[in-house]
Amino acid sequence: MKYQEMIRVLEAPIISEKSTFLAEHQQKYVFRVKVKATKNNIKQAVESMFNVQVESVHVLNVKGKAKRHGRFMGRRSDWKKAYIKLKAGFEIDLAVA
Repeated sequence: MKYQEMIRVLEAPIISEKSTFLAEHQQKYVFRVKVKATKNNIKQAVESMFNVQVESVHVLNVKGKAKRHGRFMGRRSDWKKAYIKLKAGFEIDLAVA
């Protein structure tokens, strides 16, 4: 996989109370990723971009919500979330990334 393709796999880190707690206590980081990304693609992208070693990757498909726009019903897009657990001794500083 090319470097430019790996950069496009990770869309953004998810910063929330839950993700901050996981990062501090369990060395797990949460990222929004492309819908077509696989666990192996995500692992390669994180390892090359942040220079860390990944222990495991868990992927979650998030379904888009139905929303009303006046009298019309719309739908938000589906998206994918990845929980990345790092090996002991590694960490990602999301404030710098």
